[in-house]
Amino acid sequence: MSVRLFPLLATFALAGCSAPEEVAERSGTKGASAAASASASTTGRAVTVKEDTALYSYEFSYPAPVGAFPGLRARVEGGAAKAKLEMIAEAKEARADAKANDYPFNPHGYGEVWQVVADLPGYLSLSNAFHTYTGGAHGMYGMQGLVWDKANARGFAPAELFQSPGYLGGTMGDTVCEALNKEREQRRGEPVDASDEFFGGCPELDDATILVGSSNGKTFDRISVWYGPYVAGSYAEGAYELDFPLTSAMLGAVKPAYRAAFSARK
Repeated sequence: MSVRLFPLLATFALAGCSAPEEVAERSGTKGASAAASASASTTGRAVTVKEDTALYSYEFSYPAPVGAFPGLRARVEGGAAKAKLEMIAEAKEARADAKANDYPFNPHGYGEVWQVVADLPGYLSLSNAFHTYTGGAHGMYGMQGLVWDKANARGFAPAELFQSPGYLGGTMGDTVCEALNKEREQRRGEPVDASDEFFGGCPELDDATILVGSSNGKTFDRISVWYGPYVAGSYAEGAYELDFPLTSAMLGAVKPAYRAAFSARK
């Protein structure tokens, strides 16, 4: 598990979210049934679980390639199961407190949606859009990535493929900042104010989730940089996901042990 959850690699506080459905919609994990019921379905080795009760809502899914690797499946399912148990315990405590103090209880929520970013002969690259809601005015959502080494049955964060996020950022020069500012200007409807101490600068890659992808199905030849709300802009602007082809300069940031799994596109 870009993985920033279990442990979290990236979580972002949301302002003004009054229900888990809103958090799920913004994070891309919306889809839980509105009925007070629970259901689980599997297609091949893909798994989808949805639960919606008076106490909590829960959503968890992963595609068939995840289920093809027992170690990966156990890691993903185990992490989600732990998060669910923690959510239920917190929800029960909050419900008891609401009853004791005579105020409304809002059901808690948690969701994970795993997707394949790239499926290479030796590696499986995944993304996980997750969200959590604890009943108040604020929720959280974020993105994590995971690279599964098929031969060695080992999972790790995509950033570990590189010397360091800072090293990778150095090889990219102003590319990330230029792409980010272009998106910011489109969303804000005005040029970026460099004097804005909060959202005028360009965050380092240490503050981002890095995902590795492929256009040829054989090697990693592109990366995505994902900045959550409040990292590169206000909550209203949402998350920023920027895609870049892997260049020869960026290859220099790849650790020697993984160099054979990468190729430059230009």
